[in-house]
Amino acid sequence: MTDDRPMILIVEDDRTTRGFLADNLSADGFEPIGVESVAEALSTLDERYPDIVLLDLGLPDRDGLELVREIRGADGVASRLDPALPLLVLSGRANELTRVRAIERGADDILPKPFGYAELRARIHALLRRSEQRTRCGRMRVGPLEVDPAARSVRLNGRPISLSQKEFALLRTLCTDPTRVHSKDELLRNIWGYRQLGCNRKGPP
Repeated sequence: MTDDRPMILIVEDDRTTRGFLADNLSADGFEPIGVESVAEALSTLDERYPDIVLLDLGLPDRDGLELVREIRGADGVASRLDPALPLLVLSGRANELTRVRAIERGADDILPKPFGYAELRARIHALLRRSEQRTRCGRMRVGPLEVDPAARSVRLNGRPISLSQKEFALLRTLCTDPTRVHSKDELLRNIWGYRQLGCNRKGPP
């Protein structure tokens, strides 16, 4: 049996708020994951692929806006971070300046604390509706090969294939436009990050 519940990452250092959100979201059919710092959020995003992030700004290790910046700045190819991941900021300092900065950094929405859970749930559903088409369009199929960038999964004839991070990035690049011929220099630059071919004359590892 598969779990098709939307996964929500809650990045909130207040245990009471985090527990309140997790309990209510779980009761409403979501799969909540709670963490309390930017470091824990990045570690979770490296292993799991949530459908949306609820993000507090006043976190103990770094400002929540730094997480927004890292996610939006990801390349979406070699990085495990999805630059299009929906981000909903929850903050007790949601004055006009903070709201502007959050939106400028790439947040999709911001809700000031204290907030009503019913409004939060409505905003979550709105973001999920907007991202649904993006998720569908992200899946690529080339013959018997299926690549799902959002889930970082690959299937061949319906069977899962295990790939390293670089292998997945290479396959995704090739599947994006399967009829195009990519030069070695281009692949080295886009996948391995080399500025010029001379940086690695023996080719990628």
